[in-house]
Amino acid sequence: MPDKAVRENKMGTMPVKRLIISMSLPMMISMLVQAMYNVVDSIFVAWLSDKALTAASLAFPLQNFMIAVGGGTGVGINALLSKALGEKKRDEADRAANNGIFLQLFSYALFVIIGVFFVKTYAASLTDDPEIAGYASDYLRYICIFSFGLFMQMTFERLLQSTGRTIQSMISQMTGAVINMILDPIMIFGLIGFPKLGMSGAAIATVIGQSCAAVTGLILNLKTNKDIQLSIRKIFSPVASTIKNIYFVGVPSILMISIGSVMTYFMSIILGGFSYTAQAVFGAYFKIQSFFFLPVFGLNNGVIPVLAYNYGARKRERIMEALKFAVILAFVMMSAGTVTMLLIPKLLLMAFKATPEMLAIGIPALRIISLHFPLAGIAIVLGSVFQAFSKSYFSLIISLARQLIVLLPVAWLLSLTGVLQNIWWAFIISEVASLTLTAVFFKYVKRTVVDEL
Repeated sequence: MPDKAVRENKMGTMPVKRLIISMSLPMMISMLVQAMYNVVDSIFVAWLSDKALTAASLAFPLQNFMIAVGGGTGVGINALLSKALGEKKRDEADRAANNGIFLQLFSYALFVIIGVFFVKTYAASLTDDPEIAGYASDYLRYICIFSFGLFMQMTFERLLQSTGRTIQSMISQMTGAVINMILDPIMIFGLIGFPKLGMSGAAIATVIGQSCAAVTGLILNLKTNKDIQLSIRKIFSPVASTIKNIYFVGVPSILMISIGSVMTYFMSIILGGFSYTAQAVFGAYFKIQSFFFLPVFGLNNGVIPVLAYNYGARKRERIMEALKFAVILAFVMMSAGTVTMLLIPKLLLMAFKATPEMLAIGIPALRIISLHFPLAGIAIVLGSVFQAFSKSYFSLIISLARQLIVLLPVAWLLSLTGVLQNIWWAFIISEVASLTLTAVFFKYVKRTVVDEL
């Protein structure tokens, strides 16, 4: 028995609270760095002009869709790989890793096509201002065509996370973030001999950072990840059953994250009926809230492999202890976000060179929207159960309800009042609906899956 415990992955043996911290903290730190460089991008762009900031906001839905495809596929890889390791099925774990890389290469090819043929049409659909549309299409063209680094970065980081190597995953992500932050001002403003590239410079800095992170992630997997074996032959020898299993979990996750792209796209249209400054405020809010949401998603990413592994190992007590601890952490973190936005909204917006008009719109917006943060934190962590236990369709239903069925119709109805500030209350209403659905589905999964272990 002692020999078996030594050989078993730490996700089945380490004390749960310490395991959650060790798995999640590196990812939370890397997510904070990720949030920082996303915000830094927008801050530098805002110094070009307020229209450039608006363009960055309008580019977000398509950029988020790209992340949805890569990240959602990564969730499928993560769940399948961790479960296989928990069941001591090394061959299945290897197939999940190598087939996952194959699927991400296919995803990259899709976005090359979008970048070449469709970004101008996309930008024109969101604004009548040719300057804003030009900024957005220039930015997105680089982001899509050179997205190879993004897809490979997310894949290699997921492989490290799935096998409990979260510190290496953090190193990969931080490498890309730091390089991007260094290159941003150089390429946007033309420093130290570089030409001034404006919005295109922000995009080029981003894809270079992503590519460097991908190379780092590959090296770390090859050198330190002994739980899986990567090979060119296995990558280009896809197995239909493995791909099906990856997408069984991954497609609902892709759709779930993509719903956010649909929401921000149509919300931008609703806000555009008031002013492009309202669109810029919405974009600034999304950058600011990432400081609080991304660490919680990092916590969530740390919890998922723990749940999946212990589900495969049939350890019910460890599953419940991990969930309880993670819910408390998420609630505290998101409550801190609410307090921050209530107390210093002006200071946060001034980082984006906010005009008086932007402050007048943005200060009440941040204060109102942030009220839903603690509820969102609870819902995010409880939702990790659905992903870890291959019940991602529940997460999809919840996201549909939150962002499309509730948020957008309510926001549109509130916009008919002619008072911009009323629109922000739609976020509170939709989050209450989301948490209610999450609680119902969680109770069902606990009774039918967890309690049966």
